[in-house]
Amino acid sequence: MAVNLHIPAETDIHPVPGIEIGVTEAGVRKANRRDLTVFRLAPGSSVAGVFTQNRFRAAPVQLCERHLLAGQGIRALVINTGNANAGTGEQGLAAAQATCVALARELDVTPEQVLPFSTGVILEQLPVDRITAALPAAIAGLGTDNWFSAAHGIMTTDTLPKVHSVRVRIGGHEITITGISKGAGMIRPNMATMLGFLGTDAGIAQPLLDRLVRELADQSFNRITVDGDTSTNDSFIVIASGQSGLHIDSADDAHYTELRDALAQASRELAQKIVRDAEGATKFITVHVEEAATTDEALQVAYSVAHSPLVKTAFYASDPNLGRILCAIGYAGIDDLDTTKLRLWLDDVLVARDGGRNPDYREEDGQRVMQQPEITVRIALGRGDVSDTVYTCDFSHEYVSINADYRS
Repeated sequence: MAVNLHIPAETDIHPVPGIEIGVTEAGVRKANRRDLTVFRLAPGSSVAGVFTQNRFRAAPVQLCERHLLAGQGIRALVINTGNANAGTGEQGLAAAQATCVALARELDVTPEQVLPFSTGVILEQLPVDRITAALPAAIAGLGTDNWFSAAHGIMTTDTLPKVHSVRVRIGGHEITITGISKGAGMIRPNMATMLGFLGTDAGIAQPLLDRLVRELADQSFNRITVDGDTSTNDSFIVIASGQSGLHIDSADDAHYTELRDALAQASRELAQKIVRDAEGATKFITVHVEEAATTDEALQVAYSVAHSPLVKTAFYASDPNLGRILCAIGYAGIDDLDTTKLRLWLDDVLVARDGGRNPDYREEDGQRVMQQPEITVRIALGRGDVSDTVYTCDFSHEYVSINADYRS
């Protein structure tokens, strides 16, 4: 059951000039499933991405990095669900390359101008023949208004499509920003089984976009976790088609900050939708750490709390067993942490201070907050002035059921 996940009406999902999308059925794993998506990009589009740091990086991830480095100008994306093409060795690389070659031939571009993406079961060979056979149907359906269909097409264990779309006025130009994401489990992106595609018709110089995509990821997809598992296939792509008339060449441009902030907000929305639709989730939890000495320290504590199965199951049960949070803070690895300076809040309820339970804390106040679908855990370390935030969810019985039956 997704937690307060907003799905925009199709009329509120704005096409991005310069980006066309086609979705079709390839039968990658299951019949009668729209599991193949193609993006065609206008000439001159800038494209940048960040990818998983998992050492078993999937074949499509490896090819994406090579093709982006080739610098020939990306003209197409191809995405399949049902099979991750990860842990597949040289045969998997050959299959990903064959997919790029086939799509390049159909679109009259070079294979290096195609980025491949896969998501699904690991350690199984990609049925490349089914994918290449379905490409003409996907291309025949190319259109600018297929973002909602694409959001459905890239789903695996997701229960709902994840779409975000806005129009903003920047520098006298109307700028469109539309994106989709997928993911529900095996989620702890560490980019330097999550996919995100964000498009805008603003123009962004390639070197600037290469830097910006990492900043956007660090503010969004690298601040979420469901179960602490970093997938083999995590990818986040930003496409700037340049069709709006607004062109940003450097971070010193007068309109750069406005555009960056709008893209960052869209990235956060797409990332948070993944947590809201996490496998079996019933609670959306914000873990905010403040008064840390460094960003790394703040995240160290936030992730320790967010990853704790005992904390997550307590939230599922609406059980204010909040000593579990203190325990997770204590083993986060800050050796010189002075626990007498630490304060812990559950929303507006001060739970702990001065090294122990707040004398004014009442169990019924904690119970009230724990029953909410959205909860904020706020931790003040008393060590500095740095803060950061991680978004996570609870663990339910359904999480186990979904992952026990994932391949069926």
